[in-house]
Amino acid sequence: MRKVFSAVLVLAILAAGFAGLVSKAEAAEELIVYTSMKESLIKGIVQGFEAQNPGIKVSYQSAGAGKLMAKIAAERQSGKILADVLWTSEVPDFYKMRMEGILEKYKSPKFKETINPFKDYDGSFHAARLGTLGIIVNTDRVKKDPTAWSDLMKPEFKNGFGVADPALSGTSYMSVALLAKKFGWKFWEGVKANGGRIGKGSGQVIDDTASGELLASLAVDYITDNKITKGAHIKMCYPKELLVVPSPIAIFKGTPHLAAAKKFVDYMLGKEAQTLVAAQGTIPVREDVVMPNKNFTLPKPKAALAQSIKIDYNEAVKTKEDTIKKFSEIMKKR
Repeated sequence: MRKVFSAVLVLAILAAGFAGLVSKAEAAEELIVYTSMKESLIKGIVQGFEAQNPGIKVSYQSAGAGKLMAKIAAERQSGKILADVLWTSEVPDFYKMRMEGILEKYKSPKFKETINPFKDYDGSFHAARLGTLGIIVNTDRVKKDPTAWSDLMKPEFKNGFGVADPALSGTSYMSVALLAKKFGWKFWEGVKANGGRIGKGSGQVIDDTASGELLASLAVDYITDNKITKGAHIKMCYPKELLVVPSPIAIFKGTPHLAAAKKFVDYMLGKEAQTLVAAQGTIPVREDVVMPNKNFTLPKPKAALAQSIKIDYNEAVKTKEDTIKKFSEIMKKR
């Protein structure tokens, strides 16, 4: 009889424990983030946020901005966007979504502590970092650093320069648009005439430069920083006309996890997350964050915006398809 009672007691304890686990799992709120940020950046941010918010579990999907927008379009057609938060670097997408009314307006209390690159800010999205792009070179094959964008048309870069497909990469699209705005389409025509080519994603052109398949490429700061830290023989070079691409973060209207999404945005704009951003070799949106300058030197946020090529983002929305089409026509000519 005692054995039976003991067995029942053990089962009761196990059942209670299992029920407790289920209860905890149910209590944990899941937040879904779509982002074009690479694992080296997003992983640490998610871990930091979860440590500060133990009741919230963050699931994220990382892909190119173009792929994410295609996924969101398909989800909208099916009747529900699965993500709660979106964080990419294709600024025109956020302006378009704002016009379509699918973004939640949220003016984070942290906003006043940040540097704002958007003159028409209304809370629909916030800048979560100020990404930069420069010219990276393979240090085994290129002995003289480029100092101007026009250097890409010199014989030493003949058939050796690559740029990510702007239809797939938000940072690449913005860079293509910025350089065309500053120097005209003759810039990209000159790059093509010197054998420039289109690669796939932002990470791939950096890998191709590191391997020596390319001599140089248009590259994102934090991905380059990560590759150099891992031993890649590449170097970042910044011409004086700086390419600064804000990475907006936004909350989708109608999310059932609005409070958690707001906390995530607040965390992104806070000092801890922005310190993680700076540690990855990109420019934070806070002036009070120390920039470690491990592998290359970047200006502080205000100075970076002052040095950057300016663009009208509303105009960039209207001309996005035409810009990508024009660029593709130039770069794919034989």
